[in-house]
Amino acid sequence: MNDTAPRRRIWLCADDYGLSEGVNRAIRDLIARGRLNATSVMVVGAAIGRDEVAALQTVAANSPRCAIGLHATLTAPFRPLTMHFRPTDGGMFVAFPKLLRAGLLRRLDPEIIHAELKMQLAAFNELFGRAPDFVDGHQHAQLFPQVRDAFLGAVKEAAPGAWVRQGGRHQPLQPLQSLAKRLGAPKALVLDILSAQFRKRASHAGIAFNPAFAGAYDFSRQPDFAALMGQFLDGLPEGGLIMCHPGFVDETLVSLDPLTTQREREHAFLAGEHFAVLLAANNVTLG
Repeated sequence: MNDTAPRRRIWLCADDYGLSEGVNRAIRDLIARGRLNATSVMVVGAAIGRDEVAALQTVAANSPRCAIGLHATLTAPFRPLTMHFRPTDGGMFVAFPKLLRAGLLRRLDPEIIHAELKMQLAAFNELFGRAPDFVDGHQHAQLFPQVRDAFLGAVKEAAPGAWVRQGGRHQPLQPLQSLAKRLGAPKALVLDILSAQFRKRASHAGIAFNPAFAGAYDFSRQPDFAALMGQFLDGLPEGGLIMCHPGFVDETLVSLDPLTTQREREHAFLAGEHFAVLLAANNVTLG
């Protein structure tokens, strides 16, 4: 490491604030420790209300520049805020594979999606007393065909000062190594493909976005999160964003999301001293 080189400032964003009280507590704990500098809030979550919002605002106010964004949600098992949203399944959003398939087949109604996203942005404004600093999407739905135009339009209208999350990785200089790395991570490769059009449309709309993204992995395999974080940090440029999902398991989380104990592993690593050492070794700062 070159000690004279300026540190790269990146975003480390915890998704899903509002999903459950255990997730909320874990995120606030990491913000208080200076181990996160962003979180995105689900206004349709099971644990979002005045007390949870006030607690987040308090801890963020005492942290050096912690951004708070909207985690736009369009997939099950959550319910839309607008009355006539379609498609739904038993009153809930459909599962993300079905939403993605409908977008690819051009079977979604962008106006209906736009109205729902405007409602979620309004709900954030009502809870926090201001527009979000940034807007991203639960299960990356903001990147899906047809959804992305409705998403960007809603952000442009309701939160013109916000930046948005794209999910494409940093482009290294070695193309052959890059290809091998991309093919070895199919989930990240899908996000690369979806994000190419998203970035193009965001640029055309004059909406800022993160220059690079990391954090996608197969949660079901419960891999070593410390090793993954080292990979995420490798080559991430200034302003790049790493997504994470820390949390404490509670009954609400178990009832709503299959990602449970891995959240506790993420929290444990991010709260520990090895993470601070890893940031320093990569010449990275969250401050």
